Amino acid sequence: MRITIIFIALCFLMSCQTDQKSSGPVKGDMKADVVYLASDRLQGRETGTSYELLAADYIVKRMKESGLEPKGNAGTYFQTFSFKPSSGPHQEAAFTDDKGDVYVTGTNVIGYIDNGAAQTVVIGAHYDHLGMGGESSLYREGEAIHNGADDNASGVAVMLDLAYDLKMSDKKGNNYLFIAFSGEEMGLLGSNYFTKNSTIALDSITYMINMDMVGRLNKESTLAIYGTGTTPRWNQIVNAVNKDFKLAISESGVGPSDHTSFYLNDLPVLHFFTGQHEDYHKPGDDAEKLNYAGMEQISDYILRIVGETDKAGKLAFRKTKNESEEVPRFKVGLGVVPDYLFTGKGMRIDGISEDKPAQKAELIRGDIVVKLGDSTIVDMMSYMRTLATFDTGDVTKVIVNRDGEMVEKEIEF
Repeated sequence: MRITIIFIALCFLMSCQTDQKSSGPVKGDMKADVVYLASDRLQGRETGTSYELLAADYIVKRMKESGLEPKGNAGTYFQTFSFKPSSGPHQEAAFTDDKGDVYVTGTNVIGYIDNGAAQTVVIGAHYDHLGMGGESSLYREGEAIHNGADDNASGVAVMLDLAYDLKMSDKKGNNYLFIAFSGEEMGLLGSNYFTKNSTIALDSITYMINMDMVGRLNKESTLAIYGTGTTPRWNQIVNAVNKDFKLAISESGVGPSDHTSFYLNDLPVLHFFTGQHEDYHKPGDDAEKLNYAGMEQISDYILRIVGETDKAGKLAFRKTKNESEEVPRFKVGLGVVPDYLFTGKGMRIDGISEDKPAQKAELIRGDIVVKLGDSTIVDMMSYMRTLATFDTGDVTKVIVNRDGEMVEKEIEF
């Protein structure tokens, strides 16, 4: 009798193990991913800290659940790199093989879907953030945990959502490499290192998709996409499969996020972004403030874009104009945060700085600058070009569209 019971128990245990093995990939929950990655327990996920490694371990767990193979170094999901932090804002951090207290070690997390295709799509998002603050923080009241829910737990959550969906997809024309980058906040270090030490052949990559700050889709459903000029195919594709968003499109492949590292290696890129906000690089960037329904829409949209390229082969690369090189130099500032997602005529104000010309002139958030001095403002570039003509002490007029009413104010720089 005892032998029979043991036999039945063993059969039951083997059955459970078989069920677990055969259950296949598990779809995660984007909100749960953000809540963990942006929790106080992870202390802001600063590059090179034990807290970043906790985040890395969590991402590995989620990649395994989605059925991804390891594609880091030595059969792991990890690609580590060491560097000496820069000593000034204009000095680049340098990679090194040395170890010691003066060096920092970052960890990229890399998973793979091998469909046996000739080319691979890279889908990435950085997972590091500012820790307790530091030089990049915009918080001026001492140290505090910078949880970085939007920047960039949101992008990691969308990346992991796409990993499951592409693992389960019947579209097998490309392989897919998923990378959670370290060191982005310190200067795109993780993506830079990967492109110099890629764990797959770099020339097999057809394009790269980057999600950085995709957690705060606004009421107008405006989604910014950068890099649409990096291949002739992008403009047609991103518009053809769009059904949810008002798109703010930029052709340039260069920007302050990890897609730039791939563009500089002659690879087409797309970067998705829902805009800056008052919690950017501050302790208030918390999980409860994200638009999770909007993140679902963005994930579905990117999935449709990827689907359109399934049988396209390797996409042709095209260089774009570096828009950052055209930005004029300013001697004065208005003291506002522009709304980079605004697609109408003028420059819409998204934030007002304390004790600056805009606040003193009683401008408010939501005002649309349509004239500055003698110049008509039609977009961001015309605003910046006009602002660059003023010197400290100059007094001029500004006209803003405030809820349909044209309001004139005096500005003193």
